[in-house]
Amino acid sequence: MTVIVAGAGIAGLTLGLTLHQIGVPFRIFETTPTLRPLGVGVNLQPNAVRELFDLGLQAELDRVGIRTRDYGFYTRTGLEIWTEPRGLDAGYRWPQFSVHRGRFQLALYEALVDRAGPDCVVTGARATGFTNLDGAAALQIETASGPRSVQSAVVIAADGIHSAVRRQMRPAEGPPIWGGAILWRATTEAAPFKTGASMILAGHDRQRVVAYPITGPDSATGKATINWIAERTVDPSQGWRKEDWNRAADLADFLPAFEDWRFDWLDVPALIRGAQKVYEYPMVDRDPIDRWTDGRVTLMGDAAHPTYPVGSNGASQAVVDARVIGAQFLEHGVGPDALQAYEAIVRPQTEKVTLANRGSGPDAIMQLVEDRCGGVFERIEDVVPHRELAARAEKYKQIAGFSIEALNARPRLIPDGARVA
Repeated sequence: MTVIVAGAGIAGLTLGLTLHQIGVPFRIFETTPTLRPLGVGVNLQPNAVRELFDLGLQAELDRVGIRTRDYGFYTRTGLEIWTEPRGLDAGYRWPQFSVHRGRFQLALYEALVDRAGPDCVVTGARATGFTNLDGAAALQIETASGPRSVQSAVVIAADGIHSAVRRQMRPAEGPPIWGGAILWRATTEAAPFKTGASMILAGHDRQRVVAYPITGPDSATGKATINWIAERTVDPSQGWRKEDWNRAADLADFLPAFEDWRFDWLDVPALIRGAQKVYEYPMVDRDPIDRWTDGRVTLMGDAAHPTYPVGSNGASQAVVDARVIGAQFLEHGVGPDALQAYEAIVRPQTEKVTLANRGSGPDAIMQLVEDRCGGVFERIEDVVPHRELAARAEKYKQIAGFSIEALNARPRLIPDGARVA
């Protein structure tokens, strides 16, 4: 019986590619009538890139993204706190990629349709709920022609932070949680900085900027597409607006606070002014829950574990979710036992990541330096010893599942050529 997936984002499309790879019939139902390259930049850690390479998508990743070389933390005045190599330069067997979310999503979609046919994704079909039946599950969807129900062996909800399936499982949960941080995001055509493939974070808990290229430099202009995020924390009692990747922002709301952030290697206000359109949304997540699976229905991606965009782990974990589900179908068959096994593997780890990203993620080092010296120093070793910086970086990698030694030594989640019987 066909597996039904709600949502054609990164999680749902990667799951579709995985199901096709292991010989499981499937169909994905997506809310939007047409998939378009919306959003801005995301990072794909080596643990996710490994799985995407195992799906045969290396050429697609190199086409739509750039291999990230290093990752660094800086003070609000541009002083270096800690920089480490990433991907192959760090000793992984797989690179790290910085990509445009929408271009990556479309690359997944095009690869899936090419392999499984155009009928595998049904657009204009919004998931509204589910029902567990005797030996099957049903997904309720709303279409232009009205509501209907589709049955399958299992239903997997990849329908995002506002998941209708999760809402049915947890009717009293309420809206996402906002702690006061607002993000402004955009891309700007500008000269690359540092190595030309560097990801940087500068500032502290109350105000910061993140920037990294998502393309290589243009041969004519020398400019690359730079993805950037400006973040400020405000009083949560002021209220918040529903998060939306597509809401246009007003530069006057945040640019003045970054006007003096001009470093030797990056002019932050010029980067902000260079964007054609800026998007704003409150930084939100949800509390971890003690159950993702109800009978033959389970959650994945942001429907299961929405987290702050700290540590560049959200999109990567969505990819890993899909591959773990596929591995459990191989081991347990397509049914509730596989869903329970997937949850037992992934939920404890993502709970740790969600909680870490609220205050003890890899970027916490910036606030530590701000607290100890106001972000001003001659030598960072006089503020934080190198061993402490290295230990903090490694601790987060272990929590998030991309410690170098462990990832390099782990067997493939899905053996080459494996098929569900």
